[in-house]
Amino acid sequence: MDEDDADPSPDDKPWSGGGRNELAAEVRRLMAMIVTSTAPPDVLLDAAEQVRRAADALSRYVPGPTADPRARFADDGVRPGEAATLAAAMPFDMIIGSCNPVAPPITVEFEPPKAVGTVVFPAQFEGAPGCVHGAALAGAFDIMLTAANFMAGTAGPTVELTIRYRKPTLISQPAVFEAWVTERRGRRTHSRGQLVQGGVVTVEASGEFVEMTRSRIESMHRRRGSGPEPPP
Repeated sequence: MDEDDADPSPDDKPWSGGGRNELAAEVRRLMAMIVTSTAPPDVLLDAAEQVRRAADALSRYVPGPTADPRARFADDGVRPGEAATLAAAMPFDMIIGSCNPVAPPITVEFEPPKAVGTVVFPAQFEGAPGCVHGAALAGAFDIMLTAANFMAGTAGPTVELTIRYRKPTLISQPAVFEAWVTERRGRRTHSRGQLVQGGVVTVEASGEFVEMTRSRIESMHRRRGSGPEPPP
């Protein structure tokens, strides 16, 4: 096996070691149970007490308001063309972050010229009965179009995002996002995407993004706690 093919060591992804991914996964499962369980009140109250004790235990390790604990987990730099690098650079992202229990999370792969994301949205993402909430789908497209831009080496913040909901997207069913760059003009990048479920396109999206330099992107990922970024 080539050295480049070897599994990354914990030192390569410090945010993923020591139980952080495992804790996020269990909290994610707990969130699904909260909206699906038919447990009686005494069981729910006991679970709430257990969660309170766990939260109290973790609260002792939260830094002060001026510190950002994520800064020490910053990636050494994002390298266009590598899907694993994108995920590694955003472990706390609310859509693809493995360390964020709010994330489904979507798994992103690069299949040039497309970025492809696969996911099964669990029960806590429900909007209309049995369907994924439109806000969750919009957030997913925002990161998937960004992934396509990242693959093309034009990463940067969203200027405009347009979503067209063609058919309901179902909870607990495999869904595939596809995104690709359609045009680059100066610092502006235009991308499109679609969500396919059961062979049917349920949602379409288009977006406009402004390109940032690599050094500025890396600075944002390091989250040094120095305040908001100035506008582009």
